[in-house]
Amino acid sequence: MTSAHTEVSPAETAPPALPDFPAGFLWGAATAAYQIEGAVDEDGRTPSIWDTFSRTPGRIAGGDTGDRATEHYHRYRQDVRLMAELGLGAYRFSVSWSRVQPTGRGPAAKQGLDFYRRLVDELLEHGIQPALTLYHWDLPQDLEDLGGWPARDTAGRFADYAALVADALGDRVGLWTTLNEPWCSAFLGYGSGVHAPGRADWTAALRAAHHLNLGHGLAVEALRTALPHDARIAVSHNLHAVRPRTDSAADREAARRIDAVGNRVFTGPMLDGAYPADLISDTAHLVDWSELVHDGDPATIARPIDLLGVNYYTPTVVSALPEGQAPDAAAASEAGHGDGAQSPFAGCGDLLFTRAPGPRTAMGWTIDPSGLTELLLRLHREHPGLPLMVTENGAAFDDRLTPEGAVHDPQRIAYLHGHLDAVRQAIAAGADVRGYFLWSLTDNFEWAHGYGKRFGLYHVDYPTQARTAKDSARWYAEVIRRGTLPDLGV
Repeated sequence: MTSAHTEVSPAETAPPALPDFPAGFLWGAATAAYQIEGAVDEDGRTPSIWDTFSRTPGRIAGGDTGDRATEHYHRYRQDVRLMAELGLGAYRFSVSWSRVQPTGRGPAAKQGLDFYRRLVDELLEHGIQPALTLYHWDLPQDLEDLGGWPARDTAGRFADYAALVADALGDRVGLWTTLNEPWCSAFLGYGSGVHAPGRADWTAALRAAHHLNLGHGLAVEALRTALPHDARIAVSHNLHAVRPRTDSAADREAARRIDAVGNRVFTGPMLDGAYPADLISDTAHLVDWSELVHDGDPATIARPIDLLGVNYYTPTVVSALPEGQAPDAAAASEAGHGDGAQSPFAGCGDLLFTRAPGPRTAMGWTIDPSGLTELLLRLHREHPGLPLMVTENGAAFDDRLTPEGAVHDPQRIAYLHGHLDAVRQAIAAGADVRGYFLWSLTDNFEWAHGYGKRFGLYHVDYPTQARTAKDSARWYAEVIRRGTLPDLGV
């Protein structure tokens, strides 16, 4: 199947510039299986929690589902050509667990694995490095029915699945990510209920967080066994750049609490080998950590990784609840994570969130590149020697096709310029940042927002599935070609 697209041609007249990103810096773009693949009931694939969630009335804006998405399952060759036109060095994609292992248990489905074999082969033929993510939120519904991530057994099932994919693709894929944004899986899926599977239970969210950590560690072990010795293993976190609204002691304490349950609940056990004492104290009324964490779990979770992925979109500004003011679940929506039944930050229903001042994206997120520099430098200080990579960064705007068939998106170009400059500043200050993956290659199904939010470098006309390069695609191709940031006017 074919559809029209606009070729990306780097400007021939642009003046040469000295590269200011390191030699070998990896330029990429990212997607996720449920957001682009479609073909949800083909070749043996069974429902994931996102199939079930999106088909539940009232869960997704406009009643949208990922049933068709951008038809990447059938149009992947066309999409790889678009990547090649951009000059991408790498493509970050996720594997659909229920396409590869339909019940979340047992042998792999050959047809499902064959799709990813074809995709990887196509990427390699175009000189694009495959960067594979094992889990981007789409748990097989069969495993959710057995308890989901709050159940310990799911961690073991994830390791088995990781081994199946590694056995099939380990000879051709060199960069592996276990989990994408486990915070969202645990706290948006089980804490506030704005993401699949839609539960709103802080205890379940904390249990899910531990079992995601454990699943990561078990998957690292499985990957080390199955992959060549030079394969790199990573995990990607949407770490919060947490800032107190004021410098008051109460607001600084609020920021500490959000940092514990928003960041260190994952970085503590994965990178430091233990859950932070303050997190355990803060949440002791919700979960018995001594019962939840079994002997040997910390060592398993802390298996060494080769790379840490950082996903960043906007900072998080928090403050204490003013005296006499009652907690309000709606106040948590100002953190930018949707309007759920309660705050996604377990045990923090008494805190207030404020959107930082400044321009915003179509998601309502404040545009503040300094938060990305802040996170990269914090990780550099706290975990020296651990290479970093920006595995997601991008913005949604109200993009429109002109009558001439163009998409002019100067706001996105300005956003990307600011955030790439933030990466450059972090590198200049000593952070070992190895690459940048822009979110996203194409417009796609944006989770609870349906098809109403457009993050892509390529505009997708959903009725026809035609792809059209936005101005930002040409701009990004020029950045990749030059290895530096051109002026915004270029």
